[in-house]
Amino acid sequence: MCPLCKKYVAFLADSKKMIRQEIILADAAATEEIGRYLARSLGIGDIITLSGDLGAGKTSLARGLLTEFGFQDEVPSPSFALMIAYEPPEVSVPVAHVDLYRLDNADDIQELGLDEFVFYGALLVEWPERMGTSIDRIWPDRLALHLDILEDNRRRLTWQAPSHWENRWPPLEY
Repeated sequence: MCPLCKKYVAFLADSKKMIRQEIILADAAATEEIGRYLARSLGIGDIITLSGDLGAGKTSLARGLLTEFGFQDEVPSPSFALMIAYEPPEVSVPVAHVDLYRLDNADDIQELGLDEFVFYGALLVEWPERMGTSIDRIWPDRLALHLDILEDNRRRLTWQAPSHWENRWPPLEY
């Protein structure tokens, strides 16, 4: 295990094993690099949620992921569109980049068609807390990432990973 990682196992009420860990990222470039690393493990049907304060690096992580999939243009935050779908030939794996910050009602998420998209692509969802408690019912097997802003432009990345992510995540080379 890397020296920057702290590992412990928590058991949820439904007895699913969840791994929780954290690493410290030196800067925005390291945040994008984590996104590139994540892309190497991401596949169709995967759901990644990104939480953290404004400016914590959620879109930077998404930029790294989409760059690894071959996207060559600027990766904007989908705050105003709510969802931006990236599909081949722009990327090697279809990804829906979703920002729920402006979502007024958790029930409105159904109108985005994410349940259909996940059958042929992956979901990258910013501000998942806007879904309230329904997120655990809708996406219980998501990889939940959280970014905190630290001193000196560093970030703390913590995550909760279901057991089926065990061989794909975390980034052990950090």
